[in-house]
Amino acid sequence: MTNLAKAIIFDFGNVLSLWDPYQVYKGFFTNNQAIDAFFKEINFSAWNLEQDKGRSFADGVAILSAQFPHYSHLIQAYHERWEESIVGSIEGTVELVYKLKQAKYPLYLLTNFSSEKFALMRQRHDYLQLFDDIIVSGEHKLVKPDPAIYHLTLKRINRLAHECIFIDDSLPNIETARSLGFETIHFQSPAQLEADLRRIRVLP
Repeated sequence: MTNLAKAIIFDFGNVLSLWDPYQVYKGFFTNNQAIDAFFKEINFSAWNLEQDKGRSFADGVAILSAQFPHYSHLIQAYHERWEESIVGSIEGTVELVYKLKQAKYPLYLLTNFSSEKFALMRQRHDYLQLFDDIIVSGEHKLVKPDPAIYHLTLKRINRLAHECIFIDDSLPNIETARSLGFETIHFQSPAQLEADLRRIRVLP
């Protein structure tokens, strides 16, 4: 199989678009250390992952607020002001997507994301229309690095793992993809991604 026939699968958060939940709380806390302590106390990462797995934000807020009633206004704020956590597009990566589309590569997106919040991203980012298909974890109640969501993706795009190049900023996600037979690129910056795409002759 030539590289041109390979499908290229992108992650979204911190590959194409910067996600920074700290931005939501800048007005509530004096510094990042205080936000860190808040996130640790409520186990923010695990709570947020449940929305990526398909739980509604309304349910997530209600459950966590019951556990931490003194923080209910802060928990609700993340739901109401969530768009502030999306800092902006990573323009260098977006430019590479346009280049790859122009070169006629099949392009896909596989992201851990709340389905209700990703609907807002579809409205915000025109470049998402360049992807042949988008697999959002919240729609399938599966998240990376669970192998099941990779298998679901391959079935949906009608590809074998070795026919795909998988790009993600999360090393556990990369390691799982690699173990399943995907060709992988661990994203660190647009410049590094472009260099790696040239190295494997996806870009000239």
